[in-house]
Amino acid sequence: MSYPEPRYLGDQGEVNAVFRPADQEPELLSRSGTRTHYLATHASTGGEFGLYRVDMGPKAPGPSTHFHRSISESFFVLSGRVDLYDGERWTKAAAGDFLYVPVGGLHAFKNDSDEPASMLLLFSPGAPREEYFEQVAEMARRGGDEFAEFLVRHDSFFVPEPG
Repeated sequence: MSYPEPRYLGDQGEVNAVFRPADQEPELLSRSGTRTHYLATHASTGGEFGLYRVDMGPKAPGPSTHFHRSISESFFVLSGRVDLYDGERWTKAAAGDFLYVPVGGLHAFKNDSDEPASMLLLFSPGAPREEYFEQVAEMARRGGDEFAEFLVRHDSFFVPEPG
């Protein structure tokens, strides 16, 4: 196995790092109290990856079981307990726990506890997920063909819940 082909061909490197302070306000605050911090977006990484910190309040819902056709998704729990579904079973994940979901893998998450929780979400390659995060609640409320088209456009394919 080898490294990918070089994409930077200069000899001296560049000054192009991006710093984000820990106390920066979240870009998105949902009605459930979930705060989403856009740490590294499709735009800021040139499509390499997307990294988001999701701070969930107690009993905060998450998306039901779904999969993506073009992106993988990874979860790293920073604090609290997050229920993670890996396509077969729910696991009560704690700080330091990690779940990788390859392209096509069924998954879901929620905070079913009485305490807040925080986790990192990593999408690879990067996709413009910000519009999805910002509009999914409103689009779900509208429903119908408009919502179905929105989900397809954002590579989110929901399946019936097991049970």
